[in-house]
This record gives sequence, C-alpha cells and structure tokens, in this order.
Amino acid sequence: MPISYTVDKSLMVLNSICGTGPSHWHETCPIANGERQSPIDIQHKSAKYDASLKSLSFSYDPSAVKSIVNNGHSFNVEFDDSGDKCEKLLKGGPLEGTYKLIQFHIHWGSCEGQGSEHTVDGVKYDAELHLVHWNTKYGSFGEAVKHPDGLAVVGVFLKVGNACPAIQKVADALDTIKHKGKRAAFTNFDPTSLLPASRDFWTYLGSLTTPPLLECVIWIVLKEPVTISKEQMDKLRCLCFNDENEPQCAMVDNWRPCQPLKGREVRASFQ
Repeated sequence: MPISYTVDKSLMVLNSICGTGPSHWHETCPIANGERQSPIDIQHKSAKYDASLKSLSFSYDPSAVKSIVNNGHSFNVEFDDSGDKCEKLLKGGPLEGTYKLIQFHIHWGSCEGQGSEHTVDGVKYDAELHLVHWNTKYGSFGEAVKHPDGLAVVGVFLKVGNACPAIQKVADALDTIKHKGKRAAFTNFDPTSLLPASRDFWTYLGSLTTPPLLECVIWIVLKEPVTISKEQMDKLRCLCFNDENEPQCAMVDNWRPCQPLKGREVRASFQ
C-alpha cells in the first residue's frame, strides 16, 4: 500500500525489478518479518463472524480531492485532509473514532489473474484499490503512522468485466502522469463511487504493504469485488515506474505477496 511518507525511494521498486523486490525488503527494513505484516490470504473457513462489528459509514466530500500523481510505484489520488475539510469520512466497522481520507491508489498485475495484494482462499483478483485514512485523534497523518491504530485502509478487489464509470475518470487522467514525478489537477470526485453495493467486509490488524511497512493499519477488506473493463485495466499498465529521462519500464505487478498470519485473527461482518 503506497503512501506519501518519508521513505527510502530505492525500496519502492516492486516485483518487476529483479533483486530489489519484496523478498529483499527485510535486508534494509527488518520489520518486513514482523508480527502483523500485510497483505494476507483471507480464508473463509477460519475468518470469525463478529456480530459486534458495526456497519461502515463513508462520508466523503467530492470537493476535497486535489491532485493525481505518479509516485513511481502506483498513482495516488490525493485529498485535502487539513482543517475542517471532510471532518467525518470513515467510521464504524472495527474502528473507534473517525478516520480521514488522505489518498487512494491501486495495485495491479501484468496480466489478468494477478494484481491484488490480498487473496481469498488463495485466489488473486486482477487488481486491488486501497483507500487510505488516518485516525483524527492523532492530529496528522505523520503522527498517526506511529500508532497501531493510526491508519484504516479499505481494500476493494477489482476484476476485469464491465467498465466502471468512476474508474474512467481516473483512467482518463493517467495520460498526464505517465512518468514518475508527474502530477496533475484532479477535482470533483466522490470516492464512494468506487465502492461495491455490498459493504460486507473482513478486518484484521496489519501493516503498510510497501516500505516502511509500519504496523499501523486496521485493514477493512470488502468482500464484493468491483468490475472494470480490460481497456481500463490496460490504462493502468501504461504508467511507468521511472521518469521520462530514463529507459521506460512499464508499471506492472506493483503488489506485495501475502505474508504469514502469525496467529492473528481475521474477523468477518457477515456469516
């Protein structure tokens, strides 16, 4: 799960570049072998139904979106999370208090059948959307990542099928940010348009999925996938890992493999 945070950029090169991918991250980022790393394989049989989990409440302000950027490992659609803008965004589920949206991004594969970070009973989806929120009780995103309940990330599985109108606006903007470091204005967008009709979810305690891999994330993974068209998926694959002055390297397979569960409990909001 890429974020805007102070990170050694050399660690941000993912699966597509031999020798510096996730299997090597523990060499410079020891927490890669930690006790609550993400993503994981979610297994229906072992996930525990928890009747105490509340319904999720999303309250996004379309006017708070400000830009889209190629950060060299995905794109980020960024939101103004300052002051009183969008004060109440994500509540409920396993969360105590209110979490503000700061950005969303997607992980995808070089072909269909791979691309999601989480898996369900060992099966991968074609891509996975992450909506990243921080706990407002900590006052800022930078402070929130220092705490075990600092972030709440909503994961949405994507699969190739019918086109998604909401994703099309994102796809149309990608031509302007093809290379690393490119940024463009992105306005008037409601992230709830990216969510499936069903809000059933799994939840567990985990981490960021790219360095610094901080174990500060309450994960909320929605059960129902959203479909996007092959053309929309191909638009994602037209992005580049590097800047325009370097040899071109297609941005594909920017996902981390599943990590050991290590005794953690996965709870489900549904039976």
